[in-house]
Formats: sequence, C-alpha cells, structure tokens
Amino acid sequence: MKIIKNIFCLCLLLVPLVQAKQLSFTKRASDDKYLFNYHWLDHDKRQQTMSFSLTKQALFERFRMLKVYKGDFAQKAIMREVKKQLTAQPPHGSQAFFLQRDGRMVIQVKGQKEENVALAYQKIKELEQAATTQYFKENYFQAFITPDQQSGVKVDHINIARDSVDDFKALKPIILDKVSVENIRKVTNYVLAFVQSIPYSTLESRITSSGAGFNSPAKLLWENQGDCDSKMTLTATILRALMPRISMVMVYIDKHAFMGIAIPALAGEMTIEHQGVSYVLAEPTGPALYRLGELAPESELAINQGRYVAEAFHGNDTN
Repeated sequence: MKIIKNIFCLCLLLVPLVQAKQLSFTKRASDDKYLFNYHWLDHDKRQQTMSFSLTKQALFERFRMLKVYKGDFAQKAIMREVKKQLTAQPPHGSQAFFLQRDGRMVIQVKGQKEENVALAYQKIKELEQAATTQYFKENYFQAFITPDQQSGVKVDHINIARDSVDDFKALKPIILDKVSVENIRKVTNYVLAFVQSIPYSTLESRITSSGAGFNSPAKLLWENQGDCDSKMTLTATILRALMPRISMVMVYIDKHAFMGIAIPALAGEMTIEHQGVSYVLAEPTGPALYRLGELAPESELAINQGRYVAEAFHGNDTN
C-alpha cells in the first residue's frame, strides 16, 4: 500500500493595522478542574473578561493520543491489523506471506490457482483500506489534497472540534450572558476577538510534519497559544457549543487556514459557496482584529483566485 506523503503548510503571520491584545491570562487548579481567567480588548478596543472551568480530563486525557503523522509508523500499524485479520481468516486456496522490503512490510500471495491468488489480493486491498480508515479515525488523521494539488495527511480538525464540543458547553451560558444568541454576528465577533487575542505561535516543523505544533482546543487554552489550524478548530468548537445547528466550513489556503459560517452576508463581506451553501468567512488566527466577513489581504487574494480547499462542518439538531 502506498502511504500518502505527508505535506502541510505553515500558517501565515497576519500583520494588520489593529493588533489583538490579551491584557491578562491566569489559570489555577480547583479540585478536578482548572479555572481560566481572560482579559482582552475586542474589535472596538473595549475591555472584555471571561472566566470558565475545564475539567482535567478535557485538558489532559481527551486527545492524549494525538501525535505527528509518520508514514512509516502508520504503515506498520496498518499492516499489523491486516496480518491479524488474515491470520483469523486466511484467504481460500492461497497463502499470504509478510515480507520486509526497503524497510517496509509487503504482502506476497502464493497459490496454485490464479483466481484464488487474485481474490486474495483483492481481499488484502480491502483489508488495507479498512485498516487505514480505522487508523486515521482513531488517531484523528485525514488524507488531504492541498490547494496546489499535492497529496498529504493532516489533522482531522472537524472531528477534533466535534469531539471537543461537550467539554466547552459550560462556556455557553457565560458567553450568552454577555452577548445575545439572537445576534449571531455579535456572538461570532465576541468569540473571534477572544481567540484572536490569544498569542499566535509559528512552528517551523509543520512544513514537513503533519500535526506538529497542533493544539487541540483545550490544550490551546492550557498553553495559551496556537497556530492557525489550532485557533480555527478552537473557534469552531466554541461556536458549535453556542450554536449547535449552524453550519460552518474550514478553509485552507497555502500556509494558512480560516473558517466561515452559514449566515446571510452583508454588503462587502467575504464569502464562499461550498456544496451549495454560502458561508461568511472569518479569520480566527490573529493578531489581526478582523470581524466576521473580513479577511487578511493574503486570504482575500487566495479566495478571489480560487486557491483554497474547503471542508464543511455541518450543524445538528441537538442542544
């Protein structure tokens, strides 16, 4: 099996006219939780504060398995599963041999009848596909085609956001006490300013190593820093906890990532259409203080030229 080459891009450092500013950040233990306290300036330079708790399980256990994608390691794990399945159910009329070639495990099938050998190879192919799918799912990886059509593997940001929502539901009454959920734009801009004010991190290793430097939503808050895909995932998680039915999209361009939400656009706002749905775009990364519908010049150029990849994060009907 050919393992997908691991390629992912470094996030852009946005340099806006107005910079986000986190005035203070503290965290302290309290029984089985940690209490987080934030103080920042929003888009209108007004001071905002927010305090909330996250469980130690959310912070230290939820995505403990997350790791950098390594093709050789993944291939070995996948082939071990294939071997396990073939040992339990050997192919009919043939025998499979597991061999090491150039540091990789390959499977060779021998049998007296060509049709049995062909059926065995077909079964092995299906087992490899199933094992790859399961490995990616369990480890939050995803096959990915970059905007310039290169094959790679990246973190599955949508499923990480989806599986983080329960940990962030405690923020819903806290945020809605400050901003009415009836006004989606106010809610979104509040969350955007909060995330934009969190320090931005650039990690050179992400150029060649998928997942290096990525922080899950809870870990990002714990470390109080995150790169573009980490901040995008955190923003999507919080918005999903606040507005479970709204559909979102994650957008990838060369060296950067941002998102959009499915609401009617106002005049002048940046949008994309994906799978028949129109999304108003947003820049969670910072340090730019961009409101909903505003993009950095690099992002706007990529959208206008069609140099992006989009992934839908659909809403649901549960609260």
